[in-house]
Amino acid sequence: MRKVILSCALTGGHEINPNYPTHLNYPVTPEDIAADAIRVARLGAAIVHIHARDPHTGLQTRDVAIYREICDRIRASDVDVIINLTCGHAAFFLPDPEDESRAAPGTDVGTVAERVAHIEACLPEICSLDVTTANQVDGGMDFVYLNTPRTLRAMARRFQELGVKPELEVFQAGDIMLANQLHREGVFDAPPLFQFVLGVKWGAPATPETMIYMRDLLPDGAVWAGFGIASLQMPMAAQAALLGGNVRVGLEDNIYLRKGEFATNAQLVERAVSVIQGLGYEMATPAEAREILGLRPRVPVAVA
Repeated sequence: MRKVILSCALTGGHEINPNYPTHLNYPVTPEDIAADAIRVARLGAAIVHIHARDPHTGLQTRDVAIYREICDRIRASDVDVIINLTCGHAAFFLPDPEDESRAAPGTDVGTVAERVAHIEACLPEICSLDVTTANQVDGGMDFVYLNTPRTLRAMARRFQELGVKPELEVFQAGDIMLANQLHREGVFDAPPLFQFVLGVKWGAPATPETMIYMRDLLPDGAVWAGFGIASLQMPMAAQAALLGGNVRVGLEDNIYLRKGEFATNAQLVERAVSVIQGLGYEMATPAEAREILGLRPRVPVAVA
């Protein structure tokens, strides 16, 4: 029976909806993010995808010390789970509406060194690499999500040196073609790991046809997962499992359990496990996920 890897994206980097009861459901502090990671791992998630947030403001941060605290707390627990840290920050370009050749206030575009500093410090098993440059929207803010091929190559080569596998987040078909070219250049170790991001505004729609098309563009031997945004999270979870892929759920992508009812990460993972097992598949353990993804077996990490 096929094993399906379940990943939980705990927080994301987007602005938190002011109507969302953050003090109840949405992990913000390092302690709460780590506790949520441990909780969902016990429920069947083999991977936790993590964005750090400033515990005082709730906003996304790339503070290395906060990332290190989250990872240390998870590693100090008795739970085995694969840590996947985001590298999607420091790529937000807001063109000045009066002169689009200039950056407007709020732009956050960092160097390669700045974008990978927390990876060097924490050495997760996986980190995300967004192989896309595109128009996107966060709340009411239009911005350009900026990841040039030059930057992607440099980040990927650094991950290779560190022994960290990049999860190639792709938002549309052209992103896969670029990732395939980078794979041919040897900057990703086999097997390449793809994550289909479906339903983001101005990106690929969250439909079965889109998922099939993107799957068929992948190189031989690739491992992939896919997810849909908001109400399409569970339908796309089922579709990914049926099409031979793996699954991602979590509050980064969807904050509702059902219409009008806010979710927790634990509830979303429990529902995804039910969907996957209901389709006749088995949940991959972290050890089995490492084998599928070509990761090294887990070595216990001493935490100071």
